[in-house]
Amino acid sequence: MTATMSHDTLIQPTELAALLQNDPAATVVFDCSFDLADLAAGRRAYDAGHVPGAIYLNLDADLSGTKTGRNGRHPLPAKDAFARRLAEAGVDDETQVVAYDGACGMYAARLWWMLRWAGHGRAALLDGGITAWREQGFGVETASPASRPPGRFSVRPSLVTTVDYDAVLANLDSGRRLVVDARAPDRFRGENETLDPIGGHIPGARNRLFRDNLAADGRFKPAAQLKAEFDAITGGRAAAELVLQCGSGVTACHNLLALEVAGLGGAALYPGSWSEWSAQPGAPIATGAD
Repeated sequence: MTATMSHDTLIQPTELAALLQNDPAATVVFDCSFDLADLAAGRRAYDAGHVPGAIYLNLDADLSGTKTGRNGRHPLPAKDAFARRLAEAGVDDETQVVAYDGACGMYAARLWWMLRWAGHGRAALLDGGITAWREQGFGVETASPASRPPGRFSVRPSLVTTVDYDAVLANLDSGRRLVVDARAPDRFRGENETLDPIGGHIPGARNRLFRDNLAADGRFKPAAQLKAEFDAITGGRAAAELVLQCGSGVTACHNLLALEVAGLGGAALYPGSWSEWSAQPGAPIATGAD
């Protein structure tokens, strides 16, 4: 493994360990641990033990913008602000960035997608997260890493696409794209909603729980299996005809990563997702399994 090899979807613990040993200056690792029910839990987990040299990023503070009450629970930040945060952490345009968390990528996939959103292709998710890292016998540290020199991270043409509320609303009539919802089936059906004021889903959407991307060991399933499973849900539609969403534009990124692993790149993200959709007056809402 050489430091010049680029990882743009998944990276295995052994591969990351090799990068950190061979050329640590060329790789920046971010711990994105978080808990929607306990906002301080991610930082506690990081402090209890993280990949050596990893820098902590908080979903609310670092990977989200200002909420207005109508733009969802985790709106995207301004790209320039995101770029400044990465540069402060020592990321350059050629840096290999690796993201992980303690939830098999539930939150770290958001950083992976946002890097691509800002035009940075050298971004990967640590397959299996901190659990896989430990299971492979690699050590952790509890101290904060030494500061790195500021990087030069520039916003470049985006490698991904997004759609907004108006586009998704218009799609209800055109049907040109299929919406795929990453939330748990009960929330999709409109049951047991605890995060947003209204339960249900966007009419016509299909449900693909993001955790279904993972095998029993918490790592991503093989590419062929992921492709077959997504094709079964979408009817084999091209990725460019898909819109991915979830509750607030976070776990949908896990499905987007799974699509990339499966060789189905090109799907769009609806960043506002259900938390934005359900906050719009008069937005159509469906319940039940269909």
